[in-house]
Amino acid sequence: MNDSRNTRSTGKTRKNQTNSEHQPRQRRRRYDLKFKLGAIKLITEQGYTAGEAARRLGIDRTNLKNWLHQLAPDFDPSVIAEALNSDDPIQLRKQLHQQRKEIERLRMERDILKKATAYFAKEQL
Repeated sequence: MNDSRNTRSTGKTRKNQTNSEHQPRQRRRRYDLKFKLGAIKLITEQGYTAGEAARRLGIDRTNLKNWLHQLAPDFDPSVIAEALNSDDPIQLRKQLHQQRKEIERLRMERDILKKATAYFAKEQL
């Protein structure tokens, strides 16, 4: 018998495959409760959208939204939007504080990357 057979529905040829030819399935990543709560805090406390937070953490946006609905069912994103667009001096101070913390974190990341680049550049020589 021939290794390839014609299929009637598509007219395409398919080959018999052994199990060794199949791509291995990736294991599902599991996240602990601490990680999930930290991810949710990016949305509820720091004003990130689900998409932004998911990209930053390298996770799927759908997972993050599911965690949000499970662990913070009373969360209302419109409250965050109002606070971010507020002229209230208290809210503005909170925003400023958060932005300064973000700038500090980004500078620290930049410095670490600079040092790592210099280290690996020396190894190349």
